[in-house]
Amino acid sequence: MSVSPSKENILKKIRKALTQSTPLPFPQSEGNSSVYQPSRQELEVEFAEQFTKLTGKFIFCLTWQELAAQLNAVVAHNNWQHIYNQETELSKTLAGNGFAPAAFDSVANCDAAITSCESLIARTGSIVMSAAGPSGRSVSVYAPVHICIARTNQLVYDVKDGIQLVKEKYGASFPSLVTFATGPSRTADIEKTLVVGVHGPKEVYVFLVDQ
Repeated sequence: MSVSPSKENILKKIRKALTQSTPLPFPQSEGNSSVYQPSRQELEVEFAEQFTKLTGKFIFCLTWQELAAQLNAVVAHNNWQHIYNQETELSKTLAGNGFAPAAFDSVANCDAAITSCESLIARTGSIVMSAAGPSGRSVSVYAPVHICIARTNQLVYDVKDGIQLVKEKYGASFPSLVTFATGPSRTADIEKTLVVGVHGPKEVYVFLVDQ
């Protein structure tokens, strides 16, 4: 099959280009360093500011006893009867400090669901969860209210730091899904009107204990 002179000329130019390396036009933009400046305030404060901007509800607690008391108060105030929590270790810790609602085994019909997390991202106010975590993929999505219990040693500044924590924790068994939940579910697909709680929880709480 013959090749037209014009096509052969193009192919020659391509072959020549492939034999000559082209320097990167912007060598400093290859992701080796963050484009965001480090936070000038404590990570707890940074996370609280960013998370509450997204209409998240943030409660800082000095001890697990204080956390359990605050959680009891929130549940009573909202008159929640059905609290879903299938994380054994977290349930034991909460119960040992005074929070022990009756067990409820349906995430689809609960008033609120409690989970732990992999980490918290201060810069974006995001909760990092994974499929390998105790609550799996669905709890934080299907429950109408998501209550996340986290520790201050899980706070990191940026997304890459959160991913690094997951890598260090799971090694070669990296989770099949890592989720960054940034505030309550929201969409403006219908007539550009913002609606909260369509594709996930309508309210998100973060209880952060100093540990």
